[in-house]
Amino acid sequence: MQQEIDASSCLDIASFAEAYGMSELLEEANDFVLRNFWEVSSTAKFQDLQAEKLLDFLCCDGLCVPSELAVFRAVASWIEADPEERLSQAGSLMTAVRFPLMTFREFREVRAINLRMECFGNKEVELYGSALREFGFSHQENKEQSRVRRPKDALVLVGGDQLNPDMGLRVPSGELWFANSLRSGTGLVKEIEWRRLSEIPDMPKFRHGVAVMEAKLYVFGGCYFYAKDNIMKTAYSYDPLQDGWRRLTDMHEFRSNFSVVANEKRLYAIGGDKEINTNVDSVEMYNPDTDSWSQRSSISDGIFISGGFNCKYVCLPSLLLYHPERGTTYLADMANERAQHCMEALRGRLYVSGGVCNLREFYTDQQACEVYDPVTDSWTAFASLPVPHVGAASAILEEKIYILGGYCQDDYSESGLVHRFDPGRQQWENMGKLPGAVTDLRACLLRLPQHFRHQSGL
Repeated sequence: MQQEIDASSCLDIASFAEAYGMSELLEEANDFVLRNFWEVSSTAKFQDLQAEKLLDFLCCDGLCVPSELAVFRAVASWIEADPEERLSQAGSLMTAVRFPLMTFREFREVRAINLRMECFGNKEVELYGSALREFGFSHQENKEQSRVRRPKDALVLVGGDQLNPDMGLRVPSGELWFANSLRSGTGLVKEIEWRRLSEIPDMPKFRHGVAVMEAKLYVFGGCYFYAKDNIMKTAYSYDPLQDGWRRLTDMHEFRSNFSVVANEKRLYAIGGDKEINTNVDSVEMYNPDTDSWSQRSSISDGIFISGGFNCKYVCLPSLLLYHPERGTTYLADMANERAQHCMEALRGRLYVSGGVCNLREFYTDQQACEVYDPVTDSWTAFASLPVPHVGAASAILEEKIYILGGYCQDDYSESGLVHRFDPGRQQWENMGKLPGAVTDLRACLLRLPQHFRHQSGL
């Protein structure tokens, strides 16, 4: 039943789990409602919620919404579904709406909806006055009023670099940071609370590869600076339960700007550069049971590879399905060529975002985004990125796509911003800034022990 949870079924599953004392299923269903509240609030089942249950959701810090106005709209729609019965409960429900988190423009809608409710004939219900008092009480940023969500999996940043015209002033990072909480403030203002997790042993890294498998983080290869011999083939694993690192057997090839994929308890290092401006087209597999690497090992499933540079460093629009035993299958090309971009799998589809594209003999920013459907072997455009993200990191957290950092190709300015795409709303939103290095960094999800989440910020 956990696998069947979606926006239309989550409330029914929560009721079922509560009736039969299934605590784990109930927690999962309720958490789905909290992290997808905007989508759930537009379903027919939402209109049947009991007032007490709705109030529980509204009062929860972990409620994930585009803005507090979305919370108010959801409550208003619930009341208007049965105004004769529900107007009497409007006052108590509205106490859970955090009006100080609204902008002045958003608050105008509160007055308009309140007037509409008065037209239902119950003049004794007047919400605007109390809402106005709360709105005016503290319109400045109020940390205690913020919606604060702490996802079960932590978004982790690994290594990276800072752009600087003076190469001598560039300081690559060996740090690991994790997002302890996601905060929703006034209007559309979002912020990520970052905390320092650890530091990579030996050398700092950028243009490296990372993956998570069986609750451990693996970090391979990359560069520690920009000279010809600064590309690495080292391998490490990090165990959050022990808060410790382990040096693993080196890869066969030196690699930077490559991908790492976890599949059936094996890790695959794919392509990349072995020297500055020199491609490597090999694939090697890491077996954690034997701490060993082997070339072109077989896998039961294929690996999708999109875009990238060819041997002449021209950006490609291609999509390949790679299988060491069956060879390479060419699938439908993307509408746009791109390299140094992000690709993530979500709900059975592939989402590609950002990177660079060809511009005569040079490159320019690629902000167009598109999604691949393997059933129809076709691509469809979705909302373009609001700013360039070249050499950015990406991850899927709570079924939303995060694009983190990167730079602008046209003027080489850094983008220390984090943007999140919600497939339900089909919009990008600004989630705040990165804590340190912003380019050629990597991101992943890691389940951390509770003492990391509860300790004071670093």
